[in-house]
Amino acid sequence: MDNQDPILDDKKYNKLIVVLSIVIPIVVAALFGIKIPNVEPLSFLPPIYATINGLTAVILVIAFIAIKKKNIVLHENLMTIAIWCSALFLVMYVAYHMTSDSTKFAGEGFIKYVYYFILLTHIVLSIVVIPFVLITYVRAITNNFEKHKKIAQITFPLWLYVAVTGVIVYVMISPYYV
Repeated sequence: MDNQDPILDDKKYNKLIVVLSIVIPIVVAALFGIKIPNVEPLSFLPPIYATINGLTAVILVIAFIAIKKKNIVLHENLMTIAIWCSALFLVMYVAYHMTSDSTKFAGEGFIKYVYYFILLTHIVLSIVVIPFVLITYVRAITNNFEKHKKIAQITFPLWLYVAVTGVIVYVMISPYYV
């Protein structure tokens, strides 16, 4: 049995979690505003990163089922894949927006309000979920499973919502891509 206190292990990651939780949204926002000159738009990326969002959602659900069935190794592997999928999504999303103009939603009436509600909640929660994912992951790797389970109950639905609404936003705006 390990003699280390998992709570002490958790604390050594806190600064990194805070830094990443602040830096990632700021860097994404800054890069979103930068256009790389004389570069062909990466217009093939949106369906790829939307698919990765959908895949992330499926992986999260399967990982949830795996842990409910006490399949810890499968759960760990799937959660690691989900984190890498989210990171890959983010890189592709930023690359697309650094080479392409933003697409305007052209729907009208009630659907316009539905779209903007989904988009706004997706964006806000995609920022909010960052520290939750990082804290949940750290609590798992430091074997602080009681606290891991508690925060995972918040992280899972937030992350799943972000992944699913990412796909919905893509489907709703895809007719308007140039």
